[in-house]
Amino acid sequence: MIYLVKKCPECGSERIRVDHSKGEAVCLDCGLIVSEDEMFDTGKEWRNFDQGDGEDSTRSGSPMKYVKLNKGLVTMIDRRGTDLRGNKLSSKGRAQMYRLIKWHKRASVSSSMQRNLSIALTEMRRVASYLNIPDTLVEAAALLYRRTVKKGLIRGRLIEAVVASVLYTVCRTYHVPRTLNEMAEASGLTKKEIGRTYRFLVRELNLEVPLTNPIHYIPRFASELNLSGEVQEEGRKILEEAIKKGLISGRGPTGVAAAAVYIAGLLKGERRTQKEVANVAGVTEVTIRNRYRELKKRLNIDVAA
Repeated sequence: MIYLVKKCPECGSERIRVDHSKGEAVCLDCGLIVSEDEMFDTGKEWRNFDQGDGEDSTRSGSPMKYVKLNKGLVTMIDRRGTDLRGNKLSSKGRAQMYRLIKWHKRASVSSSMQRNLSIALTEMRRVASYLNIPDTLVEAAALLYRRTVKKGLIRGRLIEAVVASVLYTVCRTYHVPRTLNEMAEASGLTKKEIGRTYRFLVRELNLEVPLTNPIHYIPRFASELNLSGEVQEEGRKILEEAIKKGLISGRGPTGVAAAAVYIAGLLKGERRTQKEVANVAGVTEVTIRNRYRELKKRLNIDVAA
């Protein structure tokens, strides 16, 4: 319990006794009831009656999740086909239970918005799993998608395109390197379609999406190429110097990052071919060759290809 008043307003005494059963705070010197409504319980909302298992018998429920259709705040009917005691239901009871489950699902997606969210959130989880996007970012993407639906921006556009665009936006915002090419591959759409939808959402929702920093791609490319930490550090230094001199302006971040990894591998004696680096970065060998020549010339890097 926390009691806000520390002194008795009548006599100034600090000898205050809190009666939890009555919810009162009484001054022990003058007997004044100091307060009856300024006591707050900051403890848990639940009680634990069994200390043997070491776990609290919580009743506060699971957290709200935007990636679930009803935000996780809904009761689901169990499909195990057993009663409360764990005994199997009869064939008639199971058939009745399955009918209840079917109608329960139909009732939960009764409106067009609910049907849209049902399809979109399922697609979002699939694409996020394919691209190994963290759960926290998927939650942020689900919240942004709900905002998009609420504003009516989904009308006339493919659900898959909006889902991919939202995920791409969140990844860029939180500096998780995922390219448009990867989004296109995961969603089965073209890079052009996703890019057009992404620009539309950014404009209509007034989103402030930071520019992609090519340094964020270095650890990922190096890891997929089985390169050491020294190569990663060298690639980061190359890109930092290139950014200071303004060499990446107008260049694709993945191409510049791939060239930096290629150069760093050569400098540290962990050579990878341009084709190997291009396959990992999702760019062409010509792009890596051009960025390699630019970085080598402008940064005065002494390395033999």
